[in-house]
Amino acid sequence: MERKEESMKDTRQKWFKDAKYGLFIHWGLYSLLGGEHKGQKTEHIAEWIMNYLDIPAEEYRELAKSFRGENFSAEDIVRRAKEEWGMQYLVFTSKHHEGFAMWDSKCSDYNVVKASPYGKDVLKEFQLACRKYGMKFCLYYSQAQDWDDPDGYAYGKDNSHKNFRKYMDNKCIPQLKELLTEYGEISILWFDTPMDMKEEESRELIELVKSYQPACIISGRIGNGLGEYLSTGDNFIPRLTYEGDWEVPATLNDTWGFNKDDENWKEPDDILRLLLKIVSRGGNYLLNIGPDGTGKVPERSCEILSEVGKYVRENAEAIFGTKRVDLYPYDLEWAQLTRKDHKLYVHVLRPQMRIELLNVANRVKGAYLVRDGQKLVCRARKICEGDSMVEVDLPADLKRGRKYAVCIELEEEEPIFEPIRG
Repeated sequence: MERKEESMKDTRQKWFKDAKYGLFIHWGLYSLLGGEHKGQKTEHIAEWIMNYLDIPAEEYRELAKSFRGENFSAEDIVRRAKEEWGMQYLVFTSKHHEGFAMWDSKCSDYNVVKASPYGKDVLKEFQLACRKYGMKFCLYYSQAQDWDDPDGYAYGKDNSHKNFRKYMDNKCIPQLKELLTEYGEISILWFDTPMDMKEEESRELIELVKSYQPACIISGRIGNGLGEYLSTGDNFIPRLTYEGDWEVPATLNDTWGFNKDDENWKEPDDILRLLLKIVSRGGNYLLNIGPDGTGKVPERSCEILSEVGKYVRENAEAIFGTKRVDLYPYDLEWAQLTRKDHKLYVHVLRPQMRIELLNVANRVKGAYLVRDGQKLVCRARKICEGDSMVEVDLPADLKRGRKYAVCIELEEEEPIFEPIRG
């Protein structure tokens, strides 16, 4: 599963390689329905309700008249994401497949400013909040699917009669120009579901983006293998370490857009384990929240992210700016490993009497508790079978503890993992 050097994805941007943890936000007209329309509930992800329940465009458009966003605050979301949750970049759905623009689009009045009582430019609010709190501002844009436009693609429907070029020229390209010229620096344009887009169409959009903002990163879902980083399937994590730049888009429950009946929340410990697993393997974790129709973020989302954020903030050194760890020969159920040059971080997730890393052949210089710098006794030795081991002695309070990180300082630049011997 490791990518060969010649084909690996590379953004060539240090901020993306170092970021590791981002916030995805799905908010649109679908949030008003919460997974149910006229007594019929969708069994699929809630933001796809228009498609899966075959709601006619003219009927779906009526939702805009009820979109008030009375509990929405871009500043509060960005502040919490940066200061409490530990995220480094934010991706917001400027236009999802439903076709409704969350900014004051000049080429379509079907937008949050002109068509809804909320009447304010959501993207401008996020742009200003991200600038205030030092958050990378990124935008999702559905480039191929647009269920409101008669010529936009729609998954699972007959698209043979559509003039996709007309949709590109009349809506997609003009809206992308607006995003690229009216909202300052866009760090990522997060494209999605390319459907039947031809390679030349994907390239055209890439060239458009780069002509206005050369530093804007193109997501893997632009289509035709042309993105600048690999985007995995939703909630799918590569089993092995992966060369190059990649990202896992993921949910806290089973949906992206708000679903009032979805209470299948992941536990904070599970989210933390997934984050560390992704970071260890060299990727970024883009974790989603779905505000409800009023703009309120579900309380359980906030609780989960705040608990995970406490660990992230205390152990930021061992998460951000780290490099992928080559495949360690043992499956550590109690820990995850991350690294920097000359440093191996052990994230201890279950109580341990001591840290023991078998078949690690490095010379060690010292060890410390990441959250406060407390020095710990460590040693490199050979066990009686002749294999190498690195050990760290733990004080009594850590032996009973969990969810902390220890840094082992190495003489060598990288960890040296020996193969298992019979």
